[in-house]
Amino acid sequence: MDSAGIYIHVPFCGKKCGYCDFYSVKYSGTAAADYTDAVLRNLRYYSDIGRTVDTVYFGGGTPSLLTAAQIESILSEIERDFSLDGNAEITLEANPNTLTPQKLAELRRINVNRLSLGVQSLADDELKFLGRTHSAERAVRAIRDAHDAGFSNISCDLMIGIPKQTAESMKRSISRLAELPIQHVSAYILKTEKGTPFDCDEIREILPDDDVTADLYLSMVGLLEQFGFRQYEVSNFALSGYESRHNCRYWKCRDYIGIGPSAHSCFGNKRFAAERSIDSFIQSPVQKTYVTDNSPCGFEESAMLRLRLKEGLDLAETGSHREKIEKKIPDLVKVGYAEFDGRYISLTPKGFLMSNSIIEYLIFE
Repeated sequence: MDSAGIYIHVPFCGKKCGYCDFYSVKYSGTAAADYTDAVLRNLRYYSDIGRTVDTVYFGGGTPSLLTAAQIESILSEIERDFSLDGNAEITLEANPNTLTPQKLAELRRINVNRLSLGVQSLADDELKFLGRTHSAERAVRAIRDAHDAGFSNISCDLMIGIPKQTAESMKRSISRLAELPIQHVSAYILKTEKGTPFDCDEIREILPDDDVTADLYLSMVGLLEQFGFRQYEVSNFALSGYESRHNCRYWKCRDYIGIGPSAHSCFGNKRFAAERSIDSFIQSPVQKTYVTDNSPCGFEESAMLRLRLKEGLDLAETGSHREKIEKKIPDLVKVGYAEFDGRYISLTPKGFLMSNSIIEYLIFE
């Protein structure tokens, strides 16, 4: 029986960022306590002692707003209800402002062993535009404090395509990050997500155009590679051996259970999602879910996800689709969008910028 991952969606934020469309509500101590109780109930409901859990991911929102005691109670419940691998990757997303040396020491004590810090930039004017509440210096201090507390697997979020961001300011952020004791970078292009405060003409008019953003992306990939951060997915880079094991579950169509308002799951041969409501989650004996796919991980989806990964798509696993795909590969290689070694087709950084169109061409046309 395959192992499973567990994703815990913590829907609390001190302040909502204008670009973010993830489900979140304003933090309160009472709501966090009620939420934690609901997580424990749901873990018991999904319990499967025969299933080994080897990744746990606290995402959000701002999971680091929970107390260490609340996080510990959740991890203890997972140990009771599942077979938690002794070498499990346990990730907590965190806002630098929520981390003190004491909090970090407590997190390490309860076996959180991977941090994902929402740094976004190490330029204060860019952070201010994004609405982040931390400064560049505060982010740097949080990274150093985490290292001093014993964390040896630290990921930082980085954002590109911020208005007035230049190649030089991006390079300064990356160079400074690379000097710090981090092992992973998740890098995203700023987009105006529907329904967010940034979804307006005022913001769209000052975003860099596609050509500028593409240049920034390619420059970023090259810089990170120079510092030893190998690209292993469209937006993710890691020192050797520090790829996110949990996120690789998503891209390789492996089982995971999502708990919390808006959390998604791929488990029991179906995809399902929980309602986007903290009140519903807290008040319901079991989270209310709806099915999003009754037969997930078919050929098209699996191939699409594999092409997000740098290792690419193994043509030996494409069955009757192989001949159709193989005929299209030379044209993609010729223009520098893909590489092909006779078995695996993988996208180049230039290809990743066009990944949606390329995947459509390869898989669906």
